[in-house]
Amino acid sequence: MRQFPTEIGILVYPGSQAAAVLGMTDLLTYAERQTRLQTDGKMPSLRITHWQKEPNDSIPTCIFDTSPGKENAPSVLVIPPGLGELASKETASEYSKWLHALHAQGTCLASVCKGAFLLAETGLLTGRTATTHWAYEEEFRLRFPKVVVDTDRLIIDDGDLITAGGAMSWIDLTLRLVDRFLGPSIMISIARAFVIDPPGREQRNYSAFSPRLDHGDLAILKVQHWLQAHDGKEMSLAALSAQAGLERRTFIRRFQKATGLTTGDYIQRLRVGKARELLQFGKLPVEKIAWEVGYNDPSAFRKVFGKITGLSPGDYRQRFGVKGAEQAPYKISGRPTPY
Repeated sequence: MRQFPTEIGILVYPGSQAAAVLGMTDLLTYAERQTRLQTDGKMPSLRITHWQKEPNDSIPTCIFDTSPGKENAPSVLVIPPGLGELASKETASEYSKWLHALHAQGTCLASVCKGAFLLAETGLLTGRTATTHWAYEEEFRLRFPKVVVDTDRLIIDDGDLITAGGAMSWIDLTLRLVDRFLGPSIMISIARAFVIDPPGREQRNYSAFSPRLDHGDLAILKVQHWLQAHDGKEMSLAALSAQAGLERRTFIRRFQKATGLTTGDYIQRLRVGKARELLQFGKLPVEKIAWEVGYNDPSAFRKVFGKITGLSPGDYRQRFGVKGAEQAPYKISGRPTPY
């Protein structure tokens, strides 16, 4: 079981957008308050912290905490959008080791807009798909050629790494985090209170798979990261236990204890998560999608997909498919510099 209050940290770095830092804090604080009101204080709460690196410090320290006096252990660390010039390699590298260490301990790292440059400097996005503001796509590709860039997407949620597009997508990211930790009903109430269009992920059975990463078992966490990077296509127990460096029986026991799922269930959820993306943002036939996510039998894929999401692949695409998703978005000439 996750230990609460769940801590969501926000990094304050040179040039970080104050509106995003304070706006996320306001939304999350309100969400925590609403949770207590709706559950008579019985539901777990959120803890919001701000982290900043002083000139003489080697790593950022906590400068704001809604629950002071307790040991800090962020479940999520958000790198907000920035103002002015893109963070240089030298500036970004000042945070790399710290961010990498947090991720290794189970912290989900999230970035918004230019924040993706700080996240990518850690190397954690290598081989993964990420988004940022479309105006910075070229610079991002040049600096991080091993990252798969998809700026047509607003949010790419890989469970342990989340990237969001333009500067104002911090709102969508915040709603995603509220949905993940406090549930869809709280997320919807926040959207209504702040007159925000809720994302199309408000139903729990349709929401993205959010693997448990803060269990503290580093051997199992290593396997989770490996599975995420390979979209769950490898499900051999021999390969998984080898990645963990554990004997097979020990691996099976520790994996289920840490994640709450068997390896088979876990991999199925990863595969279905990837299939949801392909259904929502592409036009591949269901049979091709089944093959792409690791199923040789389309009927078996349909059965698993329906069991996890409550919808057939065709119904899911009809309800959540983005029209014109394969078309490049309209872009005006020149590069805007509002952020």
